[in-house]
Amino acid sequence: MSPFQDESPAFRLALLKSERLRIVILLVAMGVALLARLIRTLAAWNPENASALLYLVLFTGVLAVVEVLVLRAIQFAIASGESLSHPVWLLNILLETCFPAFLIAFLSSTVLPPEYRPVVNPGILLYFLLISLSTLRLKPWISILCGFSSVFTYLLAASHHGWSPRWIRVNASLFAPQKIVTAYAISILIAAIAAALVAREFRGQVEAALREAETRRQVEHLQHDMNIARSIQQSLLPKAMPEISGFQIAAWNKPADQTGGDYYDWQALPDGRILIALADVTGHGLGPALLAAVCRAYSRVTFGQQNDFLKAMEQVNTAVAADIGEGRFVTFVAAILGPNSPELELLSAGHAPLFLYWLKHDRFDKMEAQGRPLGITPDFLSEPPQNLQFASGDLLMLATDGFFEWANSSEELYGNERLENCVRTSRDKSAAEIISILYADVLRFAGGTSQKDDLTAIVIKRI
Repeated sequence: MSPFQDESPAFRLALLKSERLRIVILLVAMGVALLARLIRTLAAWNPENASALLYLVLFTGVLAVVEVLVLRAIQFAIASGESLSHPVWLLNILLETCFPAFLIAFLSSTVLPPEYRPVVNPGILLYFLLISLSTLRLKPWISILCGFSSVFTYLLAASHHGWSPRWIRVNASLFAPQKIVTAYAISILIAAIAAALVAREFRGQVEAALREAETRRQVEHLQHDMNIARSIQQSLLPKAMPEISGFQIAAWNKPADQTGGDYYDWQALPDGRILIALADVTGHGLGPALLAAVCRAYSRVTFGQQNDFLKAMEQVNTAVAADIGEGRFVTFVAAILGPNSPELELLSAGHAPLFLYWLKHDRFDKMEAQGRPLGITPDFLSEPPQNLQFASGDLLMLATDGFFEWANSSEELYGNERLENCVRTSRDKSAAEIISILYADVLRFAGGTSQKDDLTAIVIKRI
């Protein structure tokens, strides 16, 4: 990977801010060092100290001007969203490492022998400060480059005082100044390698933090979109169920996710009767929710124009099959009721079982679907709708499989039998109360296990 490879905008911004912090720290350190030297010079005033202070102010001023210019370039890059050009990075590294070399070469005490001047000059400590601050640039190669540049400029400054590689002799004392210069150069290089490793770790931590922040931002954005989708989907559900003489009707829905593939609906037909519908798209989440909305739209348009139950279902299936993806389908069941009539016309496209409770016989009949689910094939294959005669207390329970397939911690399903028993014991309650009691019973059975599938139920009760 090229060291000059473009990073993400977020990382470039973090890099610029980190470099800005590095320069601010360096300027503060230079200011503190200059102030300390000024105090020392005033306390021990003599021509040599005054001259050294003048040169120090000159060198520091030049470097400070350069750092301020770089700082302004960083501020501009942050404001404009651009990167700092690579020549600026390289020039800045070279100028910074030249600063301690100038101090060592030209501001060493003249009372010391020349070979000792590059060893005892405090300017050498600035190399280690610059190398340690290079970690804030978050690029290991910059720390390495800073190390080599520091070694090069330090040896140049040492050579100004007479150091030369020829002084490196095997039998020379380890405390000889020429050997110490070499040891310092090696130490600077080792410090640069250590700084590069630290910079690499810093970079990894910054990248991980930025990835986490980006992931969090995407999740929040998705959460926002899902909230909107849920709001839209919930708004499509009827605010109230129709009032039909002789019947009591209630419906309820609770998706497993923020959006679901179940829905219920009702609409007035052209002949004055009322259609009650329940649908279950395979899966749950945003995709099935969109398909459920499409199915609802097709159903409303088709049944609003077609009195023939079976033909209307065929038209809905044709429209859904043209839009739905492979491997998906919709189970759809509808009941048609008329005012002042005990008759209920029922047709199911793949939705089963349908729970019919006959009060007189205290018996449940589980009906199977008459036709295939919607969307499997363009042609809808189905038996004719069933006409049922309801007496007082009889009821029809339409429920999605989220109820009877909810498992407890022992992987035991709630099942059809428990659903029937719950409905039987609450048969004297209103349609809405029957659904509430059923949901509470399922929750008790589940014992805290999470809801895996959407829940939708409709109860049509003859009164």
